[in-house]
Amino acid sequence: MASRPERLLRGGDSPLNASFLELFFDLAFVLALSQLAGHLLHDLTLVGALHTALLLTGVWWIWVTTTWFADWYDPESPPVRWLLVGAALGSLLAGVAIPQAMDGRGLLFAGAYVSVHIARGVVTAFSLRGHPRQRRALRILCWFSVSAVPWLAGGFLPEWRTLLWLLALAIDLTGPRFGWPTPWMGRVGPQELHLAGEHFAERYQQIMIIALGELVLVAGLSYAGTDLALPQTATFLLVFATAVLIGLLYVTPAGQRLGPAIEHADPSRLGVITGYLHLVMVAGLVVTAVGAELSIAHPLRVGDTTAVLVILSGPALFLAGRILFSAAIHRRLSWPRVVALLVLGGAAAFLRLPLVAVSAVGTVVVLVVVVLDHAGIRSYHRTRPGA
Repeated sequence: MASRPERLLRGGDSPLNASFLELFFDLAFVLALSQLAGHLLHDLTLVGALHTALLLTGVWWIWVTTTWFADWYDPESPPVRWLLVGAALGSLLAGVAIPQAMDGRGLLFAGAYVSVHIARGVVTAFSLRGHPRQRRALRILCWFSVSAVPWLAGGFLPEWRTLLWLLALAIDLTGPRFGWPTPWMGRVGPQELHLAGEHFAERYQQIMIIALGELVLVAGLSYAGTDLALPQTATFLLVFATAVLIGLLYVTPAGQRLGPAIEHADPSRLGVITGYLHLVMVAGLVVTAVGAELSIAHPLRVGDTTAVLVILSGPALFLAGRILFSAAIHRRLSWPRVVALLVLGGAAAFLRLPLVAVSAVGTVVVLVVVVLDHAGIRSYHRTRPGA
């Protein structure tokens, strides 16, 4: 019979598909992504973009570390199940705080963030006492305890909030890349960072679907609030097409090969880097949702430089993350995607067209990339030996 600490860990025969509570935990991000899009929409400035990016990174890091947690520990174990429920509650509270997180609700956001990480670390370190994996839990807990100081200090000090939270995120994001080195305990070894590739690839696809769902939801609600005239209808259809194309661009082909790649790669490299790169892609979808709301509400507006920049920078940001994602898996660049990224950047700088036309440019660029991707896949299968 397995010892009590062993029962907490995910066994080799545990199913790799996401558990019900993992999917329930994901629901908290429906609110968070919606709030983030609203936060950016109401402050379309460089400072507003920085604040939105900071808050998105915090929310995203709750998701990434909780997904690692559910990969390492048995999701059917009672402590793990309660921690997943607690992480869902913490994520919801962080989402509630987002609209005023840089003002009056900063302490709520920071407190929710810190509570999720500290509670997870304390429970796992206590439950694994006497087991070798306890050292991993203690190292991670130490790092989150250090970052908790600037997180909470920023909650109490609004004038220093941005700088303190940037420092806290720097600590949290760099920790896993270096194996959470801790005095007297060293750093986490590659074997302790191992991730089940199939499980993690599935979880990334699920959170990307939720982010795409936010884009579709914003498009639908924005369109429903118009008089359904031809320009609004055309813009709505363009946004919907963009959502479909982005989904295809994500899953083909690197998204389908992510599981085996994570399984056989150095987890301190690919397992961590994919978390950073998916953050870039999710950020692209949040910005695309904001651009959708602007373009559907005012499809014939001309000369709105900010709106043009937002509409095109969303797909561009997603494409940048997607380019780096493929590079991380295949160790090579997709030049058609690089060219497409340059086209989007140039269009954002020089286009002075109605917003419906700007949306059409973004959709066509993504469409061309998807067509070239599929043509490349068919060519690969025709030329592969034994195919």
